[in-house]
Amino acid sequence: MGYGPHRLGCDRRQVGKVGAWLVPVDFLQSQNVSVQGAYSIGQPIKIDHPIVDRAAVQDVECRQPHGKKVPTIAEQSPPQSVTTDEPLLRTALRRSASALKADGVAFALGGGYALWVAGGPEPSHDVDLVVAETDVETAVNSLEAAGLRVERPPEDWLFKAYCDAEESAEPAEEPALVDVLHRLGGVPVTHSLLDTAREYEVLGVRIPVLPPTPIMIAKLQSLSEHYCDFAALLLVVRAVREQLDWAEIRKATQDNPFAEAFLFLIERLGILTAL
Repeated sequence: MGYGPHRLGCDRRQVGKVGAWLVPVDFLQSQNVSVQGAYSIGQPIKIDHPIVDRAAVQDVECRQPHGKKVPTIAEQSPPQSVTTDEPLLRTALRRSASALKADGVAFALGGGYALWVAGGPEPSHDVDLVVAETDVETAVNSLEAAGLRVERPPEDWLFKAYCDAEESAEPAEEPALVDVLHRLGGVPVTHSLLDTAREYEVLGVRIPVLPPTPIMIAKLQSLSEHYCDFAALLLVVRAVREQLDWAEIRKATQDNPFAEAFLFLIERLGILTAL
């Protein structure tokens, strides 16, 4: 409220002098509305929002009917992203799995993405594929022929394949990593283990997926003084606990004190009532 000229009656052209003037402000939810200083007669108030017509109880002074359309400030939604490109890691999964499948190489999806299929969180670091130790060279040739860049690290239980982004991609992405494992927890992968995989449709491709139990065993067996991240494991266990064979997990990891500590922790947290 302030002091100044005021428009009277239904004829908006009539201007009289009164002791106070009112600035109409339409209060909306989730809007911050500020009132600027006094304006001269006929000078519009600047509003930096789009204006729409909305029914409201207003202009009682002019005896306008309730529900008249009056200008109000429209809520603005944040701009929506226009990109529909899938993450490069998903592209790497589809390309590598499709190549191995087309070349008849026995494999299965493992690691975080296999647990994702079972209901766990989607990984963001890499894709894990599992092949028999006797099929490593065949898998290398298959992935190289599909355009993936293969590297052999010093570790003797896996090789790495990189899926590069398209040259036209803006901005340039880091290549997506596919770890191809032929040993799990130090034990060579065999065709009998791959035979336990069940086929699912993953990202539009029918892919054999390892069950959660051997994957969780491998993750617990990898815990050591140099790597002991319980936080990531807790997320997975909460999501897929009903699908895990805990008796088998305890038996397979009984010689690892870090795995034993994790099993004790999830018992105390009530994630499992008993093991």
